[in-house]
Amino acid sequence: MRTKTVFSCSSCGYQSPKWLGKCPDCNSWNSFCEEDYTAPSSGVKERISLYKEGPVLLKDVVTKEEDRLKTNIAELDRVLGAGIVKGSVILIGGDPGVGKSTIALQVSNHLTKQGVVVLYVSGEESVAQTKLRAKRLGEADSDNLYIVNQTDLSLIVEYIRKLKPQVVIIDSIQVIFDSGISSSPGSVSQVRECAGILTQLAKTTGTSIFIIGHVTKEGTLAGPRVLEHIVDTVLYFEGDRFAIYRILRAVKNRFGSTNEIGVFEMGPQGLAEVKNPSEIFLSERPPDVSGTIVTSILEGTRPLLVEIQSLVSRSSFGYARRRAQGFDFNRLSLLVAVLEKRMGLALEAEDIFVNVAGGIKIEDPAADLAVCAVIASSFRDKVVLPKTVVLGEVGLSGEIRSVSQVLTRINEAQKLGFKHCVLPKNSIKNLKIKQSEMEIIPVATLKEALDIILVSSVKLEREAHK
Repeated sequence: MRTKTVFSCSSCGYQSPKWLGKCPDCNSWNSFCEEDYTAPSSGVKERISLYKEGPVLLKDVVTKEEDRLKTNIAELDRVLGAGIVKGSVILIGGDPGVGKSTIALQVSNHLTKQGVVVLYVSGEESVAQTKLRAKRLGEADSDNLYIVNQTDLSLIVEYIRKLKPQVVIIDSIQVIFDSGISSSPGSVSQVRECAGILTQLAKTTGTSIFIIGHVTKEGTLAGPRVLEHIVDTVLYFEGDRFAIYRILRAVKNRFGSTNEIGVFEMGPQGLAEVKNPSEIFLSERPPDVSGTIVTSILEGTRPLLVEIQSLVSRSSFGYARRRAQGFDFNRLSLLVAVLEKRMGLALEAEDIFVNVAGGIKIEDPAADLAVCAVIASSFRDKVVLPKTVVLGEVGLSGEIRSVSQVLTRINEAQKLGFKHCVLPKNSIKNLKIKQSEMEIIPVATLKEALDIILVSSVKLEREAHK
């Protein structure tokens, strides 16, 4: 019997009988891979019974507060939205070595201490290897923690039916396979079908399932994009595997906000929570040096003080380079154009490099003024006014636009000893703060702001004697 093949898009799962250079569904190039095609079989799906309920009136539906399991890892609970919802499916992605399996074992340990039964399915490591890693983390004596090395989805479903765990961890989805599908593990068909079956199992049994997934070279989740639509929550680890700090960010969350982040520090005992990220990010900031400034950004409900650095130097090749780490490149190009047009800075022949210290990625427009100020500081070789935090969105005409939750940002800066706050003029309306605690400096234009933020050596000495 001749085996049929089909070409599947690795980005969105679109299938075609022939190879295509560009996916007609998601418009990605060179994403089609050949797979053996098998009509959907009944193997595992027959053993998963769905609730057969008919349509009901929305007004007759009785709702209650979702029961959540606390992991007792405050940073993770914040990102999840106060804990794990019963029957939810949580996808954790990130680069190799960033800490996905580490935090999975730590969650397992914290849950079992509360009497929660956890099943850890390790598809990539043997049971002995997982035990060695748990001992290294100091978590090898957890009660109610079952570990199995298995990649066959039908056997995994049987284990879940037999043990009835409250939480299941799948490490990782790329090695799990359904024998009813002829394609190899990690293929588009296998990842999509296995994730769908696990999601159905979670909804029917009330078991919460963590799925660990690998990422591609582009930093996106390996496998079809439909995988993100199947699960309830998608968490991504940000940060280089060789860096100390890790940022856990929610990309999708049906049971909470997607604006929250968790900050962890990688150490010998695994991932440790960072209670005060602002203090950590500013701990190594050099004093009295041009090209460095502090701004306050919001990640959900949490204000963070971050250091933005810039280096402006003459281009040696006649082609000015623009590089940004942790800040949007297109936004950087726009702000550089505003500095050239509105401030008259000759940046067309200058290489400009901007970096956000600590591995944070900034999306808050309140950091615009800080980026403009730090570029001008490096270009003019002038130091920023000491103990100053800078807030404001910059418009194309050079105006400084208002930002949200100003008081929350100022309070965070006060805790760390900042004395001055440069912010948009329209943001000081109804702002109740004691002038003696922090000097509020309202500005309306970019020129006005830079005249205040950038100080001469004489003004710097005067400020130091205060």
